[in-house]
Amino acid sequence: MSEGLRERKKVATRQALSWAALNLALERGLENVRVEDIAATAGVSERTFRNYFSSKYEALTARHFDRMVEAAAALLERPAGEPLWDSIEHVLAAIMGKQRERSTEVLASLRVVLAEPALQAEMIKATFAAENAFSKAVAARTGTDAGRDLYPRLVASAVGAAQHVATERWLHADPPIPLWPELREALRLLAAGLPEPRGTR
Repeated sequence: MSEGLRERKKVATRQALSWAALNLALERGLENVRVEDIAATAGVSERTFRNYFSSKYEALTARHFDRMVEAAAALLERPAGEPLWDSIEHVLAAIMGKQRERSTEVLASLRVVLAEPALQAEMIKATFAAENAFSKAVAARTGTDAGRDLYPRLVASAVGAAQHVATERWLHADPPIPLWPELREALRLLAAGLPEPRGTR
């Protein structure tokens, strides 16, 4: 097996495990999902699961981390002369376009799953790692240093905050709303410097 094929197989297995964890959590409730259930649903052994994730919580948050790593890689491929925030919007639009909209019933289940304290703690860890990866791509695009300079980490954290706020609005909107327009608006507000809304005083 070639190195490229081996890596693609690893990515596919990781994604299958993460999707299995999410679908089982939505179907049964997170407290009723075991690691062996996730592995069986993905068609692998529990040992294979442990090669990828330390817990069901990490498997659930992997999709968030993987999306940001994908976004970081895609950001480096955008045209060099393109404004940074335009590049970020293009990259996230492409990634969000792959996400399917959820029914009202699924959104209700997702709210319950995401309210789990253990999952929230794992999400904080995943978000920190994801923003770290994204900040390195921002640094490469802007000629800054992700470890030394404020700008790349600030941009990555701002993008993470935009995703969090947009997702919260999407999860709790009644009637349901699509996620991408919310995130796009948040990104454009950031790109504009978060101008104060008119008529607030």
